[in-house]
Amino acid sequence: MRRTDPANCRAAGAAGRAVPGGALHPGAWWLWALALGTAATRTTNPLLLALLIAVSAYVVVTRRPHAPWSRSYGAFVKLALAVLLIRLLFTTILGSPIPGTHTLLTLPEVPFPDWAQGIRLGGRVTAEGLTFALYDAMKLATLLICVGAANALANPSRLLKSLPGALYEMGVAVVVALTFAPNLIADVQRLRAARRLRGRPDRGVRGLLQVGLPVLEGALERSVALAAAMDARGYGRTAQVPPAVRRTTAALTLAGLLGVCAGTYGLLTAAGGTYGVPVLLIGVAAALAGLWLGGRRTVRTRYRPDRWDTRAWLVTASGAVVAALMFLAAARDPAALHPGVVPLEAPALPLWPAAAVLIGLLPAFVTPAPDHPAPAPAPAPAPAPAKEPS
Repeated sequence: MRRTDPANCRAAGAAGRAVPGGALHPGAWWLWALALGTAATRTTNPLLLALLIAVSAYVVVTRRPHAPWSRSYGAFVKLALAVLLIRLLFTTILGSPIPGTHTLLTLPEVPFPDWAQGIRLGGRVTAEGLTFALYDAMKLATLLICVGAANALANPSRLLKSLPGALYEMGVAVVVALTFAPNLIADVQRLRAARRLRGRPDRGVRGLLQVGLPVLEGALERSVALAAAMDARGYGRTAQVPPAVRRTTAALTLAGLLGVCAGTYGLLTAAGGTYGVPVLLIGVAAALAGLWLGGRRTVRTRYRPDRWDTRAWLVTASGAVVAALMFLAAARDPAALHPGVVPLEAPALPLWPAAAVLIGLLPAFVTPAPDHPAPAPAPAPAPAPAKEPS
């Protein structure tokens, strides 16, 4: 019988407990992306918004893993382009409250009664109104692309393991929703490729209808299999806790959420700047205490938990610095971050806010590169035919 070296067993056990590939904590990717999205909400300068999109896209291209759930970035980019087009279309048809002198075209206007004053359908379309709509839509489009970057970089199943116990059930629902879209996109691409190979149409209404039924069938099968797997693993079973702990948990969570809302309102208003920060900090502390107590109801273990290491701190800090500097720039020089459209003028790129946005590129240099899939082995050459004896 073959003997096993104990040292090799210990090494194999340590490798099994480590996170494969030294991947970054998924929460760091989400905090970085949400910080970039927060920075995008502080400006309507199209040059800064385009720079934020370029920064997130470069990090996604260089650090996106090779997994089915990481292919949804293109879908978020298409959704952002759809937001731009819909916003411009609504401005063209319904008009804009921004006055303008540069008329691009004049549509037939539908008259409305006196009680519908302020509503317009058709009429004059100005360059100032379209420019204002474009700037405003780019803000939302940049936020969507940043969320798409987080969805493409962070592993949703690993993110679920990192959530507190009190948020486990809600986290399962969110993770299932986030993984549904990438799997749906992968199914559509696979079925369209199969139809093209068979010489059948994959575009138009007919192709959409014939592809949609297998996609929905596959989604239903996955949902049934997921429900069976969750039930087999004891999902939904909770531990018994005293009633006093349940009441304390509910009180702390509710008070914390109210404190976070009041503190955020104080930070966004000029009158509440004095009490905004203390109330926000107290609310966050109460909410965290409620989550810690609520986690006692969930009895579960973590296999190979992700560690929050130095790289995770650097990635999170890079996004937080970008957001903080954009807040500072919006307070000191609002005209540079919000270019005017009346009179119509070309936007200028402010230098130090643009340099602040470039700090968001730090994850592309401090995080490990994704593991490339191993190439398929080459087929063995066929043996040469044996020569017949003369």
